[in-house]
Amino acid sequence: MKRLSGESALVTGGARGIGEAIVRTFVDEGARVMIADVLEGEGEVLRQTLGEAARFRRLDVTSGADWSTAVTETEQAFGPVSVLVNNAGIVEFGSMEETDPQVFRRVVDVNLYGPWLGMRATVPSMRRAGSGVILNVSSTAGLMGYANLGVYVASKWGLRGLTKTAALELAASGIRVCSIHPGPITTPMTEGMDASIAADQPIPRFGTPDEVAAMALFLAADATYSTGSEFVIDGGATTGSMVLAL
Repeated sequence: MKRLSGESALVTGGARGIGEAIVRTFVDEGARVMIADVLEGEGEVLRQTLGEAARFRRLDVTSGADWSTAVTETEQAFGPVSVLVNNAGIVEFGSMEETDPQVFRRVVDVNLYGPWLGMRATVPSMRRAGSGVILNVSSTAGLMGYANLGVYVASKWGLRGLTKTAALELAASGIRVCSIHPGPITTPMTEGMDASIAADQPIPRFGTPDEVAAMALFLAADATYSTGSEFVIDGGATTGSMVLAL
């Protein structure tokens, strides 16, 4: 039996990158998936490759109305939502002094307010399903600081904390909530980044979206005793500094 047979999933930022890999992995393991993204062209192309196991819905994660429609359409197509992956996110570079306040608000709106809206909209559906799993895709930037990424760091630390609070509040309803913390992953978001930033990691390379998707599958299907937990997939980047040879 496939590991997600009978599950109804909604994946934000599902049209490409990590989200696309999660969508494909979930479908391969028997789930029926609503691909949610603002990238309509790429989302529709992906849906067509997956057949009846997937639908696409345009979703601006900062819109409560969009969330309500997405959950309703997922229920109509596949039944109550049992897995939510809050994967949609954006990044902006710049020092605290250089960053425009509107940029700060936009990043936090997408990366933190969006997942909060998503959980709020989806939990009633999970209660109808009888249980659920929420996976919030944070970052190693939710575990440590990065110079010139203050806005992104703030949003990802916030998502980490929101995950823990949601886990406490939703446990009685049979809903598990965990956060995933990728390090450098080869996606459209990281195009142009210097590969050398991973050179000093214990595993000295960028990760792949499929590796993150494998983690998401484990959390959705197998990690039945985990909630409020942080799962790091970063090639060891946050482990510490390598000891210099004497």
